[in-house]
Amino acid sequence: MKRLKQNYLMKSKRKHQIAMMAGSMMLAASLFGFSGQAKAEQPHSSYWYPNTLIEWSPAKDKDAPFNRGTVELKEGRFQGVKTNSTSKEQPKLIALSSMHPSTSGAPSQGSENFRSYTFSFWQYIDNLVMWGGSAGEGLIVPPSADVIDAAHKNGVPVLGTVFLPQTEHGGKIEWMRDLLQQRKDGSFPVADKLIEVANYYGFDGWFINQETQGATQEDAAKMQQFLKYMQQMKGSKMEVVWYDSMIDEGKIKWQGALTDKNKMFFQDGASRVSDQMFLDFRWQYKDEVNGKYDYVTPYLNSPQKVKELGRNPYDLFAGIDVEAEGYENEYNWPVLFPEGKEATTSLGIYRPDWAYNSSKTQEEYMEKEEIFWVGANKNPLHTGPSEAGNPYSWRGIAHDITDKSVVDGSEFITNFNTGNGHLYAVDGKVMRDKDWSNRSLQDILPTWRWIVETNEGETPLTPAFDFGTAYNGGSSLKLEGDLSAANPTHLKLYKTNMPVEATTELSVTYQANSEAGKVKIGVAFSDAPDQYTFFEPKKWTTVGDNNWKQGDVRLNQYKGRTIVGLSLKFESQTVIKDYKANIGQLSVTQVNDQAKTPKAVTNLKVTDNDFRDGIYGDARLSWDAPKNDEDVLYYQVYRVKPDGKYELMGMTGNTVYYVPEMRRLDKELATKLIVIPLNRHYEAGKSASVTFEWPGYPKPVANFEADQTLIAPGDSVKFTDKSSEVTESWNWSFPGGEPSSSTERNPVVTYHEEGNYAVTLTAKNSEGEDVIRKQMITVTKEAVGGVSDLALKQKATASSFVNEKEAAPFAVDGDDHTKWCAVGDAPHTLTVDLGAEHKISEFVIKHAEAGGEAAAFNSRAFKIQLSTDGEHWTDVVAVKDNTAGVSKHAIALTPARYARLIVEKPTQGGDTAARIYGFEVKGLK
Repeated sequence: MKRLKQNYLMKSKRKHQIAMMAGSMMLAASLFGFSGQAKAEQPHSSYWYPNTLIEWSPAKDKDAPFNRGTVELKEGRFQGVKTNSTSKEQPKLIALSSMHPSTSGAPSQGSENFRSYTFSFWQYIDNLVMWGGSAGEGLIVPPSADVIDAAHKNGVPVLGTVFLPQTEHGGKIEWMRDLLQQRKDGSFPVADKLIEVANYYGFDGWFINQETQGATQEDAAKMQQFLKYMQQMKGSKMEVVWYDSMIDEGKIKWQGALTDKNKMFFQDGASRVSDQMFLDFRWQYKDEVNGKYDYVTPYLNSPQKVKELGRNPYDLFAGIDVEAEGYENEYNWPVLFPEGKEATTSLGIYRPDWAYNSSKTQEEYMEKEEIFWVGANKNPLHTGPSEAGNPYSWRGIAHDITDKSVVDGSEFITNFNTGNGHLYAVDGKVMRDKDWSNRSLQDILPTWRWIVETNEGETPLTPAFDFGTAYNGGSSLKLEGDLSAANPTHLKLYKTNMPVEATTELSVTYQANSEAGKVKIGVAFSDAPDQYTFFEPKKWTTVGDNNWKQGDVRLNQYKGRTIVGLSLKFESQTVIKDYKANIGQLSVTQVNDQAKTPKAVTNLKVTDNDFRDGIYGDARLSWDAPKNDEDVLYYQVYRVKPDGKYELMGMTGNTVYYVPEMRRLDKELATKLIVIPLNRHYEAGKSASVTFEWPGYPKPVANFEADQTLIAPGDSVKFTDKSSEVTESWNWSFPGGEPSSSTERNPVVTYHEEGNYAVTLTAKNSEGEDVIRKQMITVTKEAVGGVSDLALKQKATASSFVNEKEAAPFAVDGDDHTKWCAVGDAPHTLTVDLGAEHKISEFVIKHAEAGGEAAAFNSRAFKIQLSTDGEHWTDVVAVKDNTAGVSKHAIALTPARYARLIVEKPTQGGDTAARIYGFEVKGLK
């Protein structure tokens, strides 16, 4: 694989950027993020192979209703006045982002996890492609419902992905030909299904990524027919984007430009083939020294070639790959955005989710996100190269792309809800104190992050999102710092286009740690967009909990003018050290526009639910919308606890909702769920309820583990209770141990004499008891000094492996950076010959997360077997529900020469590849 040298890239930063991999690395990679357990009835976002898509029907897919977006694409997105002089008005931006950690296991309506890629810089992108797909899970991936809703709310079309990977990454040419299968009448059934899926789920088109080698010129011609057929059959608002990979001969040969070899997938005479083309990343590179390659010149010639085809140059998107290094790399900005000239083409960004995937905390993610989109100064007014004098360094997308807004019309309300939280507040009252994420609930967030002004030489308050305080949702806008008469803070927030009427009213809801600080609402009008007029409410009303204050201002005297900017100003006549204010809501409404109070939903029912261990239950709900001509913004779903208090389980704009696992409280016999509709002013309507019954309360199931089973005299063993959760008391018996009995839950016992010892646990509750006895502790002087890893560097074989660098021996080489990886259908088997018969006491398995991969790829279900002869095997460990990156399994001392790991469910989701970074077999040598 050749590497190209760029004379403009600093050597310390170019190692990823200049790697001209044959596949351009457009792969659906695993991400760091959510990897929660999929419950029995948890609905998941769809994924298919071409032939399984043909068989799909929403009528047969019980998850389909949960995967529908409920927000229509907001029309009328506008640019308005440019924020800075460097940004271009004509080029567009398309982002290819992995919105979930894997293709499978993506929850349809959010999850009970705070960690989520809640992208919010929608103002800079014109299309979002929900990147996904893998050979082991599925190739055709529509956007999940929460992504559709968030994008549409911000006026951004969102596309699904058709991913045909390279053969070295599992791609098969037959999959491409399955995609292109035709009926006798010339129609393409998979194309018809792609259009059907987009229409049913409510998204806006498809990104076609064909990188599988082995195609012919006839395949290329058929692909063109396929794309032209989609153009004929899809609606005018549906888009098809082609990735620059296949050429007219059928080969995979990335161009980095529009050329005679790939133009057939863009335009064919008078016929449009694709609506946009994403150009491969190599458009940036030119060997100025030896002249071995030049991709820059063909790229610079592309706009003219586009015009010759009768198309717009901004239908081409020059791709940059930020997956590995984000803004820490260099890119050829001068070629794409020449200074003082129009942009050459539009911009495509592959994997801007880097900001999330490379971050360990929410705070780190949000800081990286701000730098990525608005530059190192984190202020869209002050963008530019992060390294002085280096035009190839990162300068923030806002430097070249003009921000856009959807805040228009007569009404706007934001609660600064990012779409995730550690709590959920309703009108200032915390109604949920558990983690959650649901991008469908994300508000329209500030256009400008952050334009903060104060007097010269002073330091303004620092703005950020606060996840500890919220008015409606899981977050609020926070400002912190010192405030005084000499040091006010003006925070510009939203680009708007809102005509002022006689009934227009501004409102702000906030709380602060000092009464001395004043909060004013700022408005800029179209006739003077850089000048703000400030309004301070004359009367403040206490609302909700935690001393939230709400104030309103009428704008009737400004009737006929147009608001183009919305801001907040903070002042104080006295010095306030460490001032903090949280803005819970900001709105522009009409005082005479009283939104109707929604009636109760009808036909509310539990369509399915599942119980686990007698104390956990989930539920799928469905209902019919109120029939009173009032559009419902959201539906709140509450659980009524035995004490009568309400707990918010979640919210949705859909008329179906999955209530995640609830823990049974106080041995309750039944649980009531309530659905309450909210109108567009967040006002609650009438409630409806449904009740489900719990099964009989279970008696315990006793079980336990020991931290070691092979010890020397005088050593201690810690016993860990693994009985079912309903256990209320424990009685242990340790013959030969000290103590010989215990009622502690997790006792520690010392054994002084050699021998084999049994342990008995009796688990009890009000419903009965269960007893388990294990002959498992061996005390011997042979164990002095501990046990050894008997599998280390021994002979290992496997049922399959991806390649020689991920073969079976790498699971037993003692290196946590290497692995055995097996693909294909499970189960996957790893067998180790220990070289001789040994006494085995414990196993340690290092799953995907131990090697740095996402927790979503940790082995879920597996078993371990032992054998003395390699032919007759005995199960000694069986695990059905693992989520850990490293799992340890102690057993009673067992003689064996061979150990076998059988991976039955390789990941937490649908990916069938096993990833084992270490398999240790511990015992006596």
